[in-house]
Amino acid sequence: MKKGISVLLVFLFIVSCSTVPITGRKRINLVSDAQILPTSFAQYEGFLKENKLSSDMSKTQEIQDVGMRISRAVDRFMRANGMVKEANSYRWEFNLIDDNTVNAWCMPGGKVVFYTGILPMTANTDGIAAVMGHEVAHAFAKHGQERMSQGMIQQGLSLGVALGTMKKDPKVQQIWNTAFGVGSQLGMLAFSRSHETEADKLGLVFMIMAGYQPKEAVNVWIRMSKREGASQAPPEFLSTHPSNQTRIKVLNDYIPTAKAYAKKFNQQAALQEMKQQ
Repeated sequence: MKKGISVLLVFLFIVSCSTVPITGRKRINLVSDAQILPTSFAQYEGFLKENKLSSDMSKTQEIQDVGMRISRAVDRFMRANGMVKEANSYRWEFNLIDDNTVNAWCMPGGKVVFYTGILPMTANTDGIAAVMGHEVAHAFAKHGQERMSQGMIQQGLSLGVALGTMKKDPKVQQIWNTAFGVGSQLGMLAFSRSHETEADKLGLVFMIMAGYQPKEAVNVWIRMSKREGASQAPPEFLSTHPSNQTRIKVLNDYIPTAKAYAKKFNQQAALQEMKQQ
């Protein structure tokens, strides 16, 4: 039984391993778009019905304009790189919710929400583009599907630990289960932080492709680091997100790479589009 679980996990790892475009990171995805997107779209619709849309039409329009501009850049990239089926599966939508929460998020398939509480942190259109690029990047890299896959693997490994220790002394079982619980939780947190860092990097590339200034992504996190309560954040290894200072450094260091990548792609895409005309 234990051997069978191990073989199954190895098999799933092999057949479901793929590469995130641009960053080149290897990922495991056991959840297909056909499985997750209908649920994602339904949950988003339900969320909008239960929450108040902002009455600020000017700011709402700005959010939607920035979102469409960045999503068009992402769509252009996908189609130029043979990801036509994936590009067709997205249903981009951008809404501003009247809520003081300092947050924004994107569900699988391109359903984005900004809260009015994050607008002081964005401060300007390029700041909105920085946050938008980051959120769109989560959908592009399929982080939601990957987190679900990691949860499935975690459950499988937990079952393996339980089966492997079922004939041992109860105290030994408790030690193993506790060790696995703590270790797996820290591992999931590390995965989450890696997703955030990847979304920061991809977001820079996408906002540059769309014509926005990448330095404002750094400024967003500088403002985040200065807001009330920022200094009371938990240690980075116990958090789902990198620290503000880590993000500032990563973004600063990655800007030259993001600029070069976006410039090269835009030039190649423009040349390819001219040949097709």
